[in-house]
Amino acid sequence: MKSQQTGMSLLGLLVVGVVLAFGGVVGAQVVPTLIEYRAIVNATNKVAAAGGTVAEIRASFDRAQNVEDFKAVSGKDLDISKVGEKVVVSFAYQKEIHMAGPAFLLLKYAGTSK
Repeated sequence: MKSQQTGMSLLGLLVVGVVLAFGGVVGAQVVPTLIEYRAIVNATNKVAAAGGTVAEIRASFDRAQNVEDFKAVSGKDLDISKVGEKVVVSFAYQKEIHMAGPAFLLLKYAGTSK
């Protein structure tokens, strides 16, 4: 009786290893941008809830930017409007991550206060 062997070949193991390594490298570069995005959303919600004039909102956001240490968006990049009695602050920006050679990963982020 022949017993069948089951498992993964060396070539299969190498392919899986390369795919996991590539995913890890991309993930290591994307996660900081996601953390920065969450900090920007939190700062946007905070300044929108505080209200005030457009200049006060921009200055408050710049102070939050210094505390949270994000650089993608500043107070002058915010779109500030009023819907009814509620102040709505929105933003949008892009991040480019260099992968290899001429290849880049483009991430587009946008958000609006609650």
